[in-house]
Amino acid sequence: MKKSIFVKALAILTAAVLLIASFAGCAGNESGTSNSTASTADKADSSTADVVYRTLDEIKSSGKIKIGVFSDKNPFGYVDENGEYQGYDVYFANRLVKDLGVDVEFVSTEAASRVEFLETGKVDIVLANFTVTDERAEKVDFALPYMNVALGVVSPDSRVIKSLDELKADDEVIVITGTTAETYLTEKYPNIKLQKYDTYANAKTALENGQAAAWANDNTEVIAYALQNKGYTVGIPELGSKDTIAPAVSKGNKTLLDWINSEIEALGKENFFHADYEATLTGTYGSDYEEKLVVEGGKVN
Repeated sequence: MKKSIFVKALAILTAAVLLIASFAGCAGNESGTSNSTASTADKADSSTADVVYRTLDEIKSSGKIKIGVFSDKNPFGYVDENGEYQGYDVYFANRLVKDLGVDVEFVSTEAASRVEFLETGKVDIVLANFTVTDERAEKVDFALPYMNVALGVVSPDSRVIKSLDELKADDEVIVITGTTAETYLTEKYPNIKLQKYDTYANAKTALENGQAAAWANDNTEVIAYALQNKGYTVGIPELGSKDTIAPAVSKGNKTLLDWINSEIEALGKENFFHADYEATLTGTYGSDYEEKLVVEGGKVN
């Protein structure tokens, strides 16, 4: 009798174990299906995770666009005594904002941060005297140009540098980190000692304190500096190749890029950038540089 009861109990226990194993197997299969689905979803999320930009429609829907500009590069992008952004780039930015029909948030950027701000989605557009180069074009998308530029070198009147060959072994040249001047001098003149600064304000202070023999930057910047500050001369008005300044958007943001290009072409028909120059740059450069610097409709002469 006891043996019979034991056998029955063993049979029931075995059946229970098999039943539990069966449920465990089903649960394992369901888990496997869920993991497969999650994996697919993760891949989908991963494929979109790299897209940091907002499309044209998304910007319109939000009602605000973020534009990266300089805050210390007068007369191209700077903050005036009232705390308002002003300058050639800002004048253009305000027109884009008006025609897009949204509000604007200006985001102060430094030269070395322009690419990063686009790559991380901190801004939708960079309008910060951004020179077009092949290296930068691998990381951001440039729109049509709106200004010509080259490199230039400014130095004190007490010793005007008219050629880089005049620099002595212990002379140093000031550059802004992340600018074409830094790249050009590093590649073409590796023996020249460079003093690197993140901001234009610090670079100017260093030059005025006699910490270097000269300052190399966009010729528009150094010409403006010499005109605004007695005792300095642009001994090298053009260094290296002639380039252009253009707006930039995050890599792949085609809808916004196409809209900006269409806008630049349309603005060219009304000579907008000449008006921009006359409103923001004439006080610095006079009329002599207008035709040399301005690019209308994205067409370089």
